Amino acid sequence: MFKPGPVDEVVAIDCETTGLNVRTDDIITIAAIKIRGNRILTSERFEAAVRPDAHMQAEAIKVHRQREVDVAEGPLIWKVLPSFLHFVGGRPLVGYYVDFDIAMLDKYILQRFGIELPNRRIEISKLYYERKYGDAPANTIVDLSFAAMLKDLCIPPLAQHDALNDALMTAMMYIVLRDLKKRGVRIARPRTGGAVFNPTGG
Repeated sequence: MFKPGPVDEVVAIDCETTGLNVRTDDIITIAAIKIRGNRILTSERFEAAVRPDAHMQAEAIKVHRQREVDVAEGPLIWKVLPSFLHFVGGRPLVGYYVDFDIAMLDKYILQRFGIELPNRRIEISKLYYERKYGDAPANTIVDLSFAAMLKDLCIPPLAQHDALNDALMTAMMYIVLRDLKKRGVRIARPRTGGAVFNPTGG
């Protein structure tokens, strides 16, 4: 993990969880897909469903449509962590609000291995914000929802809140946004007024 990954390779990741509290909730599914240059290597992916210690929150079940019984036969996360860490290696990690996913992973990694993930993080909503709102005037309404990003980038939506699908859509957005930045192209935005809100903190 502490050695640089292959040149021009990153990994898109996503986790589904029993809820949104890093301290008390658990991961139930993890997915990761390698990106090499402009290619998404769907044949080189990591996917695992794990049995959580925490009870499923009702709201979480509505979101990812996974019940406790659906993952009851899965391994504990300690069994899959070594394979996940070997898969990602030292590559940068791309995600949508990736800090949450990494915080959930770090909870287990720190306890098991005594370290946190050292990988560089690439926040997809921040890349999108820069391309669409980086030069926006005051009173521009900001929408960093996953659905808005997919629509603007002309990426077909897959069933969301499935870890593998979310990782794949994130990978597609990363490639498109990187290409837009390379060509100096910005994303068109409507001329409407409203309060400015920037969840990326940028």
